[in-house]
Formats: sequence, structure tokens, C-alpha cells
Amino acid sequence: MFNHLQKKRQAGIQIGFIPTMGALHAGHLSLIGQSREKTGISVCSIFINPTQFNDPEDFQKYPITLEKDIFLLERNGVDILFLPAVDEIYTGGTDDLEHYDLGYLETILEGKFRPGHFQGVCQVMFRLLNIINPDLLFMGQKDYQQCMVVERLLEIMRSDIQLVTCETLRESDGLAMSSRNMRLNEEQRKNASAIYEALVYLKQHIKAGSLIEIIDEAKSILQKKDFIIDYVEIANADHLASREDWNGSEKIVALIAALQHEVRLIDNMLLNIEHN
Repeated sequence: MFNHLQKKRQAGIQIGFIPTMGALHAGHLSLIGQSREKTGISVCSIFINPTQFNDPEDFQKYPITLEKDIFLLERNGVDILFLPAVDEIYTGGTDDLEHYDLGYLETILEGKFRPGHFQGVCQVMFRLLNIINPDLLFMGQKDYQQCMVVERLLEIMRSDIQLVTCETLRESDGLAMSSRNMRLNEEQRKNASAIYEALVYLKQHIKAGSLIEIIDEAKSILQKKDFIIDYVEIANADHLASREDWNGSEKIVALIAALQHEVRLIDNMLLNIEHN
């Protein structure tokens, strides 16, 4: 693979990279479509990274659908599948790994509720990016804060790799496509659409002034559908500083993390700007 990619690079062909943990769905396939449109060769990795799971049980329950994944990748025109083992990524083991200075991003939202998670993201992404060395990196907006963390990692690496953030794909009822959705039973799956309902409520009712009332109503929408809430926040879209009041012009995003029984779901929506 490495020699092949090097030859393509020397020939001036741009390389696109889509990192995944498998259990692929249409959201992943849309990233592949973006890569095929913008680059000459598309590389997809499947690697369930143990270092980004702060809950070992969550790691054990992560869905594995490798045969189906390979079929989807072939059908959707991926040029190369990178399927490494843990010891190929972490050649010296997973103890005493490097630490990245992520600043405040590690202390808020996902960083607060999943301590160590973003260090694990950076540890695996640093290795994958050095192996693949792509021109363009494709990730989904559903992981809004993670995309910001990866941007920070690219700065730390002093890398020329360009992150392309692609719009979240949704099911017909609005639920963001996610590999975790596979773990929901029928009733939980129906309830799960309340996350989208809450985000739409925030978008439709946003106005200058205090945001506390609409945030409380969004929380109520979730609680009525048996969600246990980690957070419902409205934040600056560029640096994620939390907002309880809004001046009417600042770019803002709503972010939600909540558990439907034991399945933790996240989503977000830009409230006063469109995805670009």
C-alpha cells in the first residue's frame, strides 16, 4: 500500500483519507463520495481504536460488521482499505502513550464527559495520518468537537493535510446516522429521534437574548423520551464557548449528548448559519 500511495503522490495524484471504526453506514459512504469527487485515490481505514474508549464496556460492545463493510467499500469505489491490527498501530503497546496539548477542548462537552477520549483520538489519528499521508482528510460534522480536536492535532503536527468536514447524514426521522444506532432496540430507536426534535426546536426558536428557556425546553423534549442528558448546550460555532445569552449575530451551534438507556448518542446543529 505504502509504495502504491507514494507512486500516486509522485505522479501528482491527490489522496483522500476516510478514517472509520467500521460498522459502516450511509454517512460513511457520503464521506467516501466526497473523497472520490475531490481526490484521485481514496483510502478508508477500519480500526476500532482502544485508546479512545474511556469506558471499556463501550469498547467491548462496539459493533463489528467487517464482511458487510468490505462489501460496501467495494461497491462504493474505495481504492484502498487499510485494516491494521492494534500492534501495527501501537507498535510499543498502548501504555504510556504521548499526550497532546488540546487546551480547553479537553475540558468541555465531550472532553468533560469522556476524560481521555480526545487523547485517544489524537493518538490514533497521528499514527494513521503519518502512515497514509493524505492530502485531504474527510470527517463528518456529527462529531463537531472531534473535528476541532483533529484541526488542533494538524496544527501540532504542522501538517499541510486539509480537513474536509462533511454535513451530517440523517435517517428519515432526523436521527443522525451512527454506528451506535445498531445497539438500539425498536422502542429506543423511536425515542432516539427526540435528539433531532430538540435541535430543530432550538433552531426554530433561537433569538437574541437569554437562551436558558429554550435550552430547558430542549432538555424536556429529551427527558420525555427517556433520555438521560449529559449536556444540551448552545456554543460559539468557532471555539465552543458556552452561551446562555446571544447577541443575535454571533455564529452559534447547538450540541447534545444523551443516553438512551445505555447507548450514548451525540448530535449538533448550526443554528444561524448553514453548513459550508
